[in-house]
Amino acid sequence: MIYRFTCIVCPLGCAIEVEVENGKIKDVRGYTCPKGKEWAIQEVTNPKRVVMSVVPVEGGALPTVSVKTAEPVPKEKIPELMKFLANLKSKAPVKIGDVVAEWEGIKIVATRGA
Repeated sequence: MIYRFTCIVCPLGCAIEVEVENGKIKDVRGYTCPKGKEWAIQEVTNPKRVVMSVVPVEGGALPTVSVKTAEPVPKEKIPELMKFLANLKSKAPVKIGDVVAEWEGIKIVATRGA
């Protein structure tokens, strides 16, 4: 099977193909840099995403604060993380960069103040 991606690692946007045979990477084509190759292999074997959301703030100037994970999360764990975030509340004051929570060792960081 061949997976086709447009690389997002740098502005070049290389058209990368990853060929998989019997569950193993057989070939990677079309990348310009080693980071692109590494990213494409990860997309096939263990895709991850940085997750962004909002969290209610008690006593803040704004009712919610935007947050994101400090590192990418495996795609299959995103629904579990979103359930965690849905039950999360923060207390004011919140500043950009504050760690508002931690989930499975991953920091949830405020991306604005509230």
